[in-house]
Amino acid sequence: MVLEKLSGSLKSTLQKIAKSLFVDEKLINELVKDIQRALLHADANVKLVFDLTEKIKKRALNEEAKGLTKKEQIISIVYEELVNFLGKEQHKIDIRQKPFKIMLVGLFGSGKTTTAGKLAKFYAKRGFKIALIGLDIHRPAAMEQIEQVGKNANVKVFSDKKNKDPVEIWSNSKDEYKDYDILIIDTAGRDALSHDLIMEIEEVNKAIQPDENLLVISADIGQAAQKQAEQFHKSCGITGVIVSKMDGTAKGGGALTACAVSGAPIKFIGVGEKVDDLEQFNPQGFVGRLLGMGNKSGGCRGPRQEISERRV
Repeated sequence: MVLEKLSGSLKSTLQKIAKSLFVDEKLINELVKDIQRALLHADANVKLVFDLTEKIKKRALNEEAKGLTKKEQIISIVYEELVNFLGKEQHKIDIRQKPFKIMLVGLFGSGKTTTAGKLAKFYAKRGFKIALIGLDIHRPAAMEQIEQVGKNANVKVFSDKKNKDPVEIWSNSKDEYKDYDILIIDTAGRDALSHDLIMEIEEVNKAIQPDENLLVISADIGQAAQKQAEQFHKSCGITGVIVSKMDGTAKGGGALTACAVSGAPIKFIGVGEKVDDLEQFNPQGFVGRLLGMGNKSGGCRGPRQEISERRV
């Protein structure tokens, strides 16, 4: 499971509450410290973690339990505040017109090209006609990779191995784009602080005018995600984030929470290496799984139903 260590720590914390004979301020303080420790070990943003646990503490101490025991109420509060912490609600992409343009940007090695293939497969399975467009003119063999990715996802690829101008590559096939429902544009990896590359992505963004500008961030980047997300947002108006490689790190909390600081919601997470291993990010389902309340498809029974089932 994604963030298995974090999940185990949070489950243990809630079990401690459930097994306690009574709830007092000392127990709530222990709960808060356990949650802080678990999230900080997952590399979550320090300020956000302390803001979160302060909210949990205040609600646990001051709110009246309505229809629940005090223990059940605290479990419900932890669930609700973690959901708010990770974006509150699901942000789906609304495919509004044809062709709908989704541009992927991000750092070197963030997994953009692989993610482009996963995204293509995700929408192709839902009945959309997809084309991939390769605009990575800097990385050796980038065009070969996007072509292989397109083959694996069984979608059309537009690329040009000889042309070193991404705007020209985009413009040269414009007449053919109208035949597709969704265009997924793979751009070159760049450091958000590299002036020349940022100027290039600004020009590409101006030429394409994408409907969605998705920042692909590798989960293992940790809290450095915040600066990168903010700079990319300034350069091309990020509308959302895809966190890649969530299956291979215990530190994904940094990417998950730092993105919130930039105001760009997480829309997908990569949960494996296969072309089908991409999930729409749903904070409720994600937290449900972290706390042992969900299922493999990302659904969540929720704390009240979970508590009810425990009583039986």
